Amino acid sequence: MKCHEVDYTIIGDDLQTVEVELDPGETVVAEAGAMNWMDDGIAFEAKMGDGSQANESLMGKLFSAGKRAITGESLFITHFTNQGSGKRAVTFGAPFPGKIVPLDMAECGGEMLCQKDAFLCAAKGTSIGIAFTKKFGAGFFGGEGFVLQRLQGDGMAFLHAGGTVVKKELANETIKVDTGCIVGFTPGIDYSIEAVGLKSAFFGGEGLFLATLRGTGTVYLQSLPFSRLADRIIEHAPRQAGGERQGEGSVLGGIGDLIGGR
Repeated sequence: MKCHEVDYTIIGDDLQTVEVELDPGETVVAEAGAMNWMDDGIAFEAKMGDGSQANESLMGKLFSAGKRAITGESLFITHFTNQGSGKRAVTFGAPFPGKIVPLDMAECGGEMLCQKDAFLCAAKGTSIGIAFTKKFGAGFFGGEGFVLQRLQGDGMAFLHAGGTVVKKELANETIKVDTGCIVGFTPGIDYSIEAVGLKSAFFGGEGLFLATLRGTGTVYLQSLPFSRLADRIIEHAPRQAGGERQGEGSVLGGIGDLIGGR
C-alpha cells in the first residue's frame, strides 16, 4: 500500500513535538498515548493493525498485534484521520527529553531497523513489524534486545531518541557504539555485540559489551538513552535518614526497586 503523503513541522529544541498536517481523508498512525493536541475535524481510533495492508483479515490483525506485544509495545495503534473539508493538524510528542527524527522512508531504501521503543508515528501505509537480529548474542547483551522494530514504506515516519541525535553515513566502515545509543540503521548495516576487556568494563564504566556496526548505510545514534537517564535520576533521588528514598511509594521509587532487585 502506498503511504499517505503528509506534511510536517518539528517544533522545539530539546523537548520536541512534531505537527503532522493532513489533507482531507489522510491518516497518520501513532503509538498509544503519543498525541499532544489536534485540530477539530480529526477523528481517532485505536486499531490492532497499522493499516498498511488493505482488507487485512482479523487473523492478520491479531498476528500484527502479537508481533507488537513481542517488542513490548501496546497491542493497538491509534489512527488519526482528517474527516474535515480542509487541512487539519495533529501534534505528537516524545515520552522523554530528546529529539524527533523525521525519516523519508523512500530515501532510506524503504526500510529502517530501530530499537523497539523508538517509533513515534508515521503516515498510513507504513508497515510496523519486527526483525530478529542475526546474531543470538546481540539479543542477550544488546541494548536493543533480540527483537528490533522494522519500518517499511515509502512515506514519512518519525522516531524519537534521547539527548542529541547524530546521523552517520557508513561506506564499508565499522564503528563501535554503546549498545543503548543506537536509535536505528538501514538493512545494509551488520549489527553484532562484542565483549570488552574485564578491566575496562569494571574500571572504565563502559559496560561489558559494545555494539559493532559494519557495512554501508545510515546509522542514527542518541547521546542519552532513556535507561541512562533513569539511572541518573534514581542515583540522585533524595533519601531519608534511614537510607530509604523519599516517596518510596512513587513511580520513581518503584523503578528503583526493580533495578535494584527489591
